[in-house]
Amino acid sequence: MKYLLPWLGWIPLLVQAACPLWPPDRAGDEILALHRQIQAWDQAYHQQGRSPIDDDLYDQVQARLLDWQACFPRVRTPAASPGAAGPLVHPIAHTGLGKLASEHEVEDWIERRQGDLWIQPKVDGVAVTLVYRDGQLWQAISRGDGYSGQDWTGRARVLPAIPRSLPLRRPLVVLQGELYWRLERHVQARLGGLGARARVAGAMAGKRLSDEARERIGLFVWDWPDGPESMLERLAGLSRMGFDSQRFTMPLQSFEQSASQRQQWYRSALPFASDGVVLRQGRRPPAQRWQARPPAWAVAWKYPPRRALAQVLAVEFRVGRSGRLTPLLQLQPVQLDDRRVSRVSLGSLRQWQELDVRPGDQVSVRLSGQAIPHLDQVIWRSGVRTPVAVPNPADFHELSCWRPIAGCRQQFLARLQWLSSKQGLDLPGIGNGTWASLLDAGLLPDLLAWLELDRQRLLRVPGFGTRKVQTLLHGQELARTRNLATWLRALGLPGAQRLAIPENWHTLLDPEWQRRTGLDEKTLGRLRAFVGHPELQKLRVALARATISGFKAPLPAAPDAPPDAPHPPASPGPGVATSLARKPAASGAHRGTPR
Repeated sequence: MKYLLPWLGWIPLLVQAACPLWPPDRAGDEILALHRQIQAWDQAYHQQGRSPIDDDLYDQVQARLLDWQACFPRVRTPAASPGAAGPLVHPIAHTGLGKLASEHEVEDWIERRQGDLWIQPKVDGVAVTLVYRDGQLWQAISRGDGYSGQDWTGRARVLPAIPRSLPLRRPLVVLQGELYWRLERHVQARLGGLGARARVAGAMAGKRLSDEARERIGLFVWDWPDGPESMLERLAGLSRMGFDSQRFTMPLQSFEQSASQRQQWYRSALPFASDGVVLRQGRRPPAQRWQARPPAWAVAWKYPPRRALAQVLAVEFRVGRSGRLTPLLQLQPVQLDDRRVSRVSLGSLRQWQELDVRPGDQVSVRLSGQAIPHLDQVIWRSGVRTPVAVPNPADFHELSCWRPIAGCRQQFLARLQWLSSKQGLDLPGIGNGTWASLLDAGLLPDLLAWLELDRQRLLRVPGFGTRKVQTLLHGQELARTRNLATWLRALGLPGAQRLAIPENWHTLLDPEWQRRTGLDEKTLGRLRAFVGHPELQKLRVALARATISGFKAPLPAAPDAPPDAPHPPASPGPGVATSLARKPAASGAHRGTPR
């Protein structure tokens, strides 16, 4: 692409990582494989006009390769492919741009220069040299490697954005600029690059320009290397030639102004995509001394990356309340906007199986929605496919793990988390941390054991102070006031949100009531399996003994008695004989319904 390896030190710390703990042979294989991948991307860009990878990510991958090469200096890679170069030599070299990574670096760059500074948007397109002889377009040369490039003259002559002649009658005029894809009121912060650069590169690399490309490709001239020495004079001259360079080139007085203008262009409507701003000194060395490397008189300050390159450290699987397996990628931490991202969810086991992400792979992550990190794509796969232990999906379902037996910790805790959440019993201040502490203390042999815990036992739990104990005791009181419908939702009754739940558990077992629910057969089958499951029967009995409304068994119909027959004894009220009877789970007990 159009980047130079030696000047990638601007890449933020988000892609810098400690040296991999690889033996020499593996280090050589990994570095060579990544080097070949970068060469393949370069070839696609220079020879086919395709951009297989986002520009920000390309820079970050380049930086990752440099890090690895610094970690393993004995590993040698082949010379860079000459694909960027071309048959036409630039009359004046394209310098490229160094890039500043932080506000501190930008402030320092500005302070070390004594005025005559300017700021431009960094237009996201493809660089071109235009050569005019005696006012007539003579050559158009792609940037290539900065010294030579491809001949784009034929295509340039049919682009309305490039004038065939100039009103300025000089023997030679050399202009450097950016061909961009015209966009209507494009806001970079909201829309990103939209692949605009790749569209231009593809169009210019094709055999002929389409009608759309002719109309949509624009030109921004960002420098007149052999023009007047003063920036003001150069801008005035470019305006006389018909270019709008002056519109997007502003004098710069301070760091604060640069930061403000950068934000304005980032969040305002522009006719092109842009990936940052360019800071320039008005005066610079004579053009004949320019070289194809970043100069001291101009620098780029790019916008925050929308995607970050991250290395996968581990793959783990979380088990949810219903038994759903969710793969999580543990990442080398990266920074996106103001968030530090160290893990990302893949959503489903099937997605992980399709992507086959393993430790050592390089992936891109982005923020979407409410700043939630998402996996964008797999950028590069490690040559060593590390085995990953995958739980058996058949072991986990909505009727498994009602007790914390071996292998059930995650699903059991997820059940408790749901139980106390707003969707469940709505017990304020009681969450996963509380449940994990109680489980680690051996106080949760089943889903309801917490209802029996008293102050003295809770105060002995590590991390439980007076306030936390009071919160749980208050939660016990609230739980006992919740009705049957609330408890059934908290326990995970299938179809609960669509049901008019009766006032008594035993009505759920009535075939006639089940028929009138209107549930589809699949959901109705799940409901029957739920209320008939042995673990739920035990929980029902325990909740009835805890005097939770709706869980008591109906009294059997009594035969007619003579007037003087004694009345049956009254059932115990709240606080009387409410301890929950339970038996310890047998070791090795199955997690769910026997198969």
